[in-house]
Amino acid sequence: MVRSVVAGLDGSPESRAAAEWAAGEAELRGLPLKIVHVWVPAPDPLARAPFVGTETQQQWSERIPREAGEGLRRRHPGVDVTVEQVSGTPSDGLVGAAKDAELLVLGSRGLSGVGGFLVGSVGLSVVARAELPVVLVRADEQAVDGDETNPEDRPVVLGLDADGPSDAVIEFAFAEAARRGTSLRVVYGWSLPPYYAYGFALDAGLHDELSREETDSLTQALRPWRQKHPDTEVFLEPRVGSAADHLVDASREASLVVIGRRIRRGGRGAHIGPVAHGVLHHSTAPVAVVAHD
Repeated sequence: MVRSVVAGLDGSPESRAAAEWAAGEAELRGLPLKIVHVWVPAPDPLARAPFVGTETQQQWSERIPREAGEGLRRRHPGVDVTVEQVSGTPSDGLVGAAKDAELLVLGSRGLSGVGGFLVGSVGLSVVARAELPVVLVRADEQAVDGDETNPEDRPVVLGLDADGPSDAVIEFAFAEAARRGTSLRVVYGWSLPPYYAYGFALDAGLHDELSREETDSLTQALRPWRQKHPDTEVFLEPRVGSAADHLVDASREASLVVIGRRIRRGGRGAHIGPVAHGVLHHSTAPVAVVAHD
């Protein structure tokens, strides 16, 4: 079975931006692109009633993905673009359509200025349920802070848990940086010893020692991927405090932010974790969430 990049399309500017980003990613990967439109069936009288002018809801739902596919083929002639329409709830339809894909790309509305994402219930549900990497793209992600440079020239930022780095997350981030020919910034947080929370001053020498220990440990974890991608320049950036805050700061100069999500198959239901939740809502760059055990 041929793998593909899948993009969800609902006609909104956010989903169109996601489809455009997905086409570029498909080109980088040498894979076909599948545009998926989830149609939520309406009762027959409503489906036949005028929805936009004289156009019915069903006609609109067929036209929007078809026209989007035609536009993507013109702008990305090297990408094999197909369009698929499925019915059902948006989250079920997207997860099902992407079950054999390499990547699923969704749109997310950007807040004003550099406020970041407004992630809706569909996006959060898909991220929490999908076991393939999911990327969320803002409608205005091409113009972060008025930056006129090509977004792909900016580094890939990897948010890593230094206590338990995931191979799947590391591999994804290195591969994305290598495809773009850009550097990789590895941002990871570490915590102070508990007694400093009670007002003890942190000795500068101890701070440096703790930071060095974290960096040495992570350097060992990254060594196999640095050997696999020798041309990718890597910068390790230890930070004390909120990992989500540091990743959001780093996102302002990133082409892509990569974070992990632990797969939970127990009775707790869908869950993405506080760091992923914070980054998804406030990053100013596209965010890739990589599920891992």
